[in-house]
Amino acid sequence: MNLENMQVKILKAMAHPIRLKIIKKLGDQKLCVCELKKDVEFTQSNLSQHLKILKDAGILESEKKGIWMHYRVKNKEILDLINIVENMISDNIKNLNEELGGE
Repeated sequence: MNLENMQVKILKAMAHPIRLKIIKKLGDQKLCVCELKKDVEFTQSNLSQHLKILKDAGILESEKKGIWMHYRVKNKEILDLINIVENMISDNIKNLNEELGGE
């Protein structure tokens, strides 16, 4: 797999709202599936599919502890990427408001 294909795989994995929410919820912590499932509106099997996609893309890594699988963000730079995108959106909204005579 070449570099471009690897980049696309990572960006595609992040592009789903549920997977983005999972990455952001994990942040700098390690959580078990039971904790990830607490405030989400989908089934455990659906959550497991999303976790597998994120793991296959190299975004998450897992560790089994007893009966629970714990996940964490493998490379914290992915969180920086999310922050960059959020800042871009915030700047775009600010610029749009200024153009429209808002704040």
